[in-house]
Amino acid sequence: ADIPPGGEHTVPWQGKPVFILHRTPDQIKQAQASDGKLDPEPDSKRVQNPEWLVVVGICTHLGCVPNRNSQGGWTCPCHGSMYDASGRVIRGPAPKNLDVPPYHFVGNDKILIGKKQA
Repeated sequence: ADIPPGGEHTVPWQGKPVFILHRTPDQIKQAQASDGKLDPEPDSKRVQNPEWLVVVGICTHLGCVPNRNSQGGWTCPCHGSMYDASGRVIRGPAPKNLDVPPYHFVGNDKILIGKKQA
């Protein structure tokens, strides 16, 4: 609830960082208008609510933690892989998009990461 549009919060999950990005209307439009270049996937398959992106913050190349970049996505400091505001790889050497963990909304302002309990 405390993440402003354009802001990000990182939480640990299973020993990994998870990036929760509160996307701006411009980030949403940009993400919906393009697919990843190396691992194409529509934005709609990566988000449950267009305002919120939830991805595991581990580069799919060698496991480094990417940093936010000025384009609204992330860049890996080790080898320069770049991800967009949907977590899709747009420049390698990373071979695939950032993983989307299982998650669900438990209210308008709360996300539970992990599988739903039966």
